[in-house]
Amino acid sequence: MEHVIPYTDELSYNEVLQQAVAVIENVRNKTARTIVSSSNEMHWEIGRLLCERKLDSKHGDSVVKRLSADLKAAYPKMGMSVSNLWNMKRFYLRFHESDKKLQQAVVVLPWGHINYLITKFKDNDKEILYYATKGVEKGWSRELLVNAVSMEMHKHVPETNTSNNFVATLPVAQAAYANEVFKNSYCMGFLGVTEPILELELERRLVDKIKQFLLELGQGFTYIGNQHVLAFNGKEYKVDMLFFHRGLRCLVAIDLKISEFKPEYVGKMNLYLSLLDRLEKGKDENPSIGIILCAEKDNVEVELALDGFTKPIGIADYKLIVPQKELKRLITDEIKDFKKEIAAHDR
Repeated sequence: MEHVIPYTDELSYNEVLQQAVAVIENVRNKTARTIVSSSNEMHWEIGRLLCERKLDSKHGDSVVKRLSADLKAAYPKMGMSVSNLWNMKRFYLRFHESDKKLQQAVVVLPWGHINYLITKFKDNDKEILYYATKGVEKGWSRELLVNAVSMEMHKHVPETNTSNNFVATLPVAQAAYANEVFKNSYCMGFLGVTEPILELELERRLVDKIKQFLLELGQGFTYIGNQHVLAFNGKEYKVDMLFFHRGLRCLVAIDLKISEFKPEYVGKMNLYLSLLDRLEKGKDENPSIGIILCAEKDNVEVELALDGFTKPIGIADYKLIVPQKELKRLITDEIKDFKKEIAAHDR
């Protein structure tokens, strides 16, 4: 008879559960990629066969039609239509002389994605490689791929972000999302700061204007509180500001600094994140993320300071004075509103 060993430590059990889920998801993803790769290998080899037999629309149309009918009869669910057979030949012709990197990026894509990219970009290897790589990384559906192409995302590739370690510490999909959510710089002109202030005063003003701060952070953030206490091992630690992001499904700790970035700030944030994950993270939530907001930062120093840390941490700077362009827009809007009020009053 099998004996069940009681696991009284809830934290230890949750770690075992999360590891087991990670193993299952990893195997499922590998299996899905293997199936897609095998299917595309079949498309490739049939395309090669049609090329080697020199079958084309002029001289081989009747042969391909007959081939389609016989293959559909034998394999009714494998997509052996006439148009699909010609697509297989096009697939082979398009990529059989391409470099290995492009071939490997394309072969793991769903068949519909491949045909769309060939149609859209024809001989442009660079753009096909970009969308193939992004499609696999982010798990894009056909609709999302079409949307990304229509937005011309390949023309707006951001520079490598060295202000966080998300790629090294988070799963690929979550790291990509986190990089989209968090900025390198935040504007806090809404605080009305005109002279140097202390960190607690900065925090107080942010709390007083939390709605504006949430707008600056972006969509998906829910404010939990400031000076959030984490009690552990007889000691108390306080997180300046704590949020939850619905899309990322994780707690977000923000540490406010009125000075320029210093490497020791990373160690402190790493401790906060360890405590949040241990004490407050739900079992269905992702690892907590930390953002250190500083008056200034040097990207080289930030990159070196983050090296080796296993918790996801980002460093951003902030501007307390409204940028000139934004200020001009605000003034213009105020003038328009004032003129409307005057006009309404004159009536």
